[in-house]
Amino acid sequence: MGLPVIVYCADPCSAVFAATAKEQAAAQKSQAQKAPEADAKRHDVTRVPLADLPPPVQEMRDAILAAVMRGDFDELKTAIEWSELPPNFGLKPGVDPIQHWQETTRGKGTEILAILGEILSGPPAKLPIGRDLENNAVYVWPYHSEVPPGELTPAEQVELFRIAGAEQAAEIIASGKWTWYRLAIGADGTWHLFARHE
Repeated sequence: MGLPVIVYCADPCSAVFAATAKEQAAAQKSQAQKAPEADAKRHDVTRVPLADLPPPVQEMRDAILAAVMRGDFDELKTAIEWSELPPNFGLKPGVDPIQHWQETTRGKGTEILAILGEILSGPPAKLPIGRDLENNAVYVWPYHSEVPPGELTPAEQVELFRIAGAEQAAEIIASGKWTWYRLAIGADGTWHLFARHE
């Protein structure tokens, strides 16, 4: 039986391993430093789980979704009239939004109800709007409308395609700007906005 061969590595070899270890440590440190920077940029927009919505916001969302689920424009009108001032629907003053949707969208307005349902199905973005203790934020749906399209994660891009449809989602990503509907509800439950962002 032959004797095993033992290879002895002197100091030069140790120096090579030490240098390699230092390079790996430096690379890991660099990656660790870049990650928080990326996270910080992403965290400029706060994504709020639906379970964490303030009660007034949840009540308004529920009222809109109830109308959507029933396909009932009279019920949607009730939700619209809850607020002291009517929401901004991106229409000229004096135009009845429900009549407008029924005359200009597919399914005599059913398309708009479907869009409302899809937008409100996911979490919103929370945007600070002032120092009022009871009304210091506005919740904007969908969350994706407040994030630059180029910064959406793969999972968020999937959500975008589901919410806006393939054609519209592809346009948003290609143009780098939001061109679909947005809905905003204040922390006090006021419905502020539902309009297409051009």
